[in-house]
Amino acid sequence: GTIIMTTTEETMMMTTTATPDYSSLLPKAQIEATVQKWMQDDHPSFDVGGLVVGNAPTSARLLLKSPGVFAGKPFFDAVFEQLGCKVEWEDDVVEGAFVNASGSDKVCMAIVTGPVNDLLRGERTALNTLSRCSGVATASRAAREAAGDWKGWVAGTRKTTPGFRIVEKYGLLVGGAATHRLDLSQMVMLKDNHIWSAGSITAAVQLARKAAGFSQKIEVECQSLEEAIEASAAGADIVMLDNFEPEQLKKDAKTVKEMYPHVLVEASGGITTDTMPQFLSEHVDIVSQGKLTQGYACLDYSLKIVH
Repeated sequence: GTIIMTTTEETMMMTTTATPDYSSLLPKAQIEATVQKWMQDDHPSFDVGGLVVGNAPTSARLLLKSPGVFAGKPFFDAVFEQLGCKVEWEDDVVEGAFVNASGSDKVCMAIVTGPVNDLLRGERTALNTLSRCSGVATASRAAREAAGDWKGWVAGTRKTTPGFRIVEKYGLLVGGAATHRLDLSQMVMLKDNHIWSAGSITAAVQLARKAAGFSQKIEVECQSLEEAIEASAAGADIVMLDNFEPEQLKKDAKTVKEMYPHVLVEASGGITTDTMPQFLSEHVDIVSQGKLTQGYACLDYSLKIVH
């Protein structure tokens, strides 16, 4: 198998990558606490298998067995760090690289060393995290590439797995997509339920602005051009054109931009990587896909004891 970096250079096992090292974004204390919960979930009581294998020091190879974008290294490291094991990554392994692996052409990504029972206690949790994070990154890379030369943002959504959000949001970034808002506190999103409860788009936006002040953007989910214009007039920073047909969406996005050039326009609602190109135009700033963190395919990794 080969590791292909995100450059236009001739493909080699090792080249420079255009993907930043996003691992420094991660909150160390939160990652440690999250990993501890994962380990408690998988090992709440006796581990008879751990008794059987004993605690002799040994090594295991991390193998990738399917093609895709590698992501999730900090979480894999955190699992084995908590167990007192050491992970040594191969020199050409970089997050954001496309790895051309298969079942018959496996790629060794890392060597993990430690007591054999601790290696096996961390194995499934570490692999589950890596396979899912890489799956999100692979889907994100495909979506970003499908957008071609379009200058806007391909984004995920808040449709993430409870308790696993930070991993999936990280995978979006490594794959080249935008995270969208990370959580309820990061950006104000006023959807149909908010509007109905507040009485009108204008009332909802005005009250939200009082609390959000200047430091948070306000986005409004809109079902029509009229709603998008009302939201923009009320002071929304972003209007989401939700569940529009592609041609209507592009036409209405153009109208919103002509009236309110500073307002960002997001296309959303049932959009997939296959249908996404139909929604792209110079007047659309963001296209979001729930499917990037909901229903993605996982990459196939295994951890094999060296014997």
